[in-house]
Amino acid sequence: MKRILIIEDETVIAEVEKDYLEANGFAVEVAASGDIGLQKAMDEPYDLIILDLMLPKVDGFEICKQLRQSKEIPILMVSAKKEDIDKIRGLGLGADDYIIKPFSLSELTARVKAHLARYDRLIGSREQKQNEIRIRGIRIDQLSRRVFVNEREVFFTSKEYDLLQFLMTRPNQVFSKDHLFERIWGLDSLGDTAAVTVYISKLREKIELNPSKPQYIETIWGVGYRFNL
Repeated sequence: MKRILIIEDETVIAEVEKDYLEANGFAVEVAASGDIGLQKAMDEPYDLIILDLMLPKVDGFEICKQLRQSKEIPILMVSAKKEDIDKIRGLGLGADDYIIKPFSLSELTARVKAHLARYDRLIGSREQKQNEIRIRGIRIDQLSRRVFVNEREVFFTSKEYDLLQFLMTRPNQVFSKDHLFERIWGLDSLGDTAAVTVYISKLREKIELNPSKPQYIETIWGVGYRFNL
């Protein structure tokens, strides 16, 4: 359940908004002054804040300014002030929306839902990018261990994937066969570093347009291998 904080000093307005939003499935809390609202917003995990502009103790502009120094959640600023200068200032301080009083509760709810959906998409996109490695035409989804070459999925064995991931997370660095063997096969593995040469060849066959003239995995003669950006 999404948590919403209403910072509003007009009790009747705050309670009506609270009841309507709760009827639409949100968990809602109210702060009746700017100082209390700012403290709650800073200390507790809310998903969205409905922020009145004219508040006792600390006004909405100052609250918005302070919140934006550490919070990215949606802030909907509400006010009876219609002047463009106030809208510009509020949006300039980081408010996501500016709603002029009086407004309908259905409009408020629609805007709340729209901003929450937009924020969820933004966070989802960021998380996806953090879980991806992308270098030119090659993309690795690290959560599912899937590899795409020019957006076509290519299948790798476990060790092939581990070797490719290791190289792609350290682009432009040169690694010797001994180092790669130790990192991918392990210190206690029985075998020969010739396995590295074999697996590099397998990777090239799967990711290179022309394996005999590799553009991604380059051989640094006498040293080892490098994945080029």
